[in-house]
Amino acid sequence: MIQRKIKNESAIEVAAGLVFRDGKLLITRRRANDPLGGLWEFPGGKRKPEETFQECLRRELREELGIEVDVGELLEAITHAYADKTVHLKFYRCTLRRRDPKAIGCDALSWISADELDVYTFPPADERLLEKLRRSPGLWRSRKRASPNG
Repeated sequence: MIQRKIKNESAIEVAAGLVFRDGKLLITRRRANDPLGGLWEFPGGKRKPEETFQECLRRELREELGIEVDVGELLEAITHAYADKTVHLKFYRCTLRRRDPKAIGCDALSWISADELDVYTFPPADERLLEKLRRSPGLWRSRKRASPNG
C-alpha cells in the first residue's frame, strides 16, 4: 500500500535557536539529501509530541551540534505553507553554555555577522525572521551571562 502525503495534515512544529556570540549568529547548512538540502538555517528541529518547544530545542542543538544551551525569549513565530507541507516555527534566543559547536547533524556551520545575512541562502519560511534580524541591530548584541566568571 502506498501512503500519500495529505496537504491538510497538521503543521510540522519546529523549534530553532538564535545563538549569538560576539556579535555573530550561528547558522547551519542542511545536508544535500535533506529536504531543502544545501540551504542555510537556524539550528533546531522537529518537536516531539511530549516535548515543549524549549525542550525540543535543547535536545536538537545537543544532537546536531554537540552544544548545551539556555533557551531564552521567543523572538519570532512563523507558520509557512510549502507546496507539500506546512511548518510552524518558533525561534528562540539561546545562550551557549559550552562554546564548541560541531557539524554533527548538518553539513556545515558558520558564525555570521548581520551584514553577511544576504550572502547565505535560507528557506522561504525564514524570510520574515531574516528581515527582523536585518533591521534590529540590538538583537546582535551579547546578553550578559548569569555567572560573573562566565
